[in-house]
Amino acid sequence: MRRKSTRNNIQVRATAIIWGCSVGMLGICVPLVAVTSSGVILPLLVILGATGGTVAVWFAPGQRQPFRTRPSQDMKMLEERVMNLEAICTSLPNVANSLPLSEVEDR
Repeated sequence: MRRKSTRNNIQVRATAIIWGCSVGMLGICVPLVAVTSSGVILPLLVILGATGGTVAVWFAPGQRQPFRTRPSQDMKMLEERVMNLEAICTSLPNVANSLPLSEVEDR
């Protein structure tokens, strides 16, 4: 027998888990409905929640986005930024001899 693609296999497994949990919740809800006389609201909410989860699983985008960059590329980018900052700092005039801000405002 031919094996299905990984993506469909994951979707089927997720759907099985969702509906397996919802069947268990429905099993708990039926006696609660009789005790609380809340009607069909609780089981209906369980079914709607499972349906919404199933729709989200099957209509989700196909693949996750790959990592933006590799760690080595991140390291190179950081090194370039540090070198740029060093170049900017060394090209600035000496600020030690400049006037304090209060003296500049008085003029």
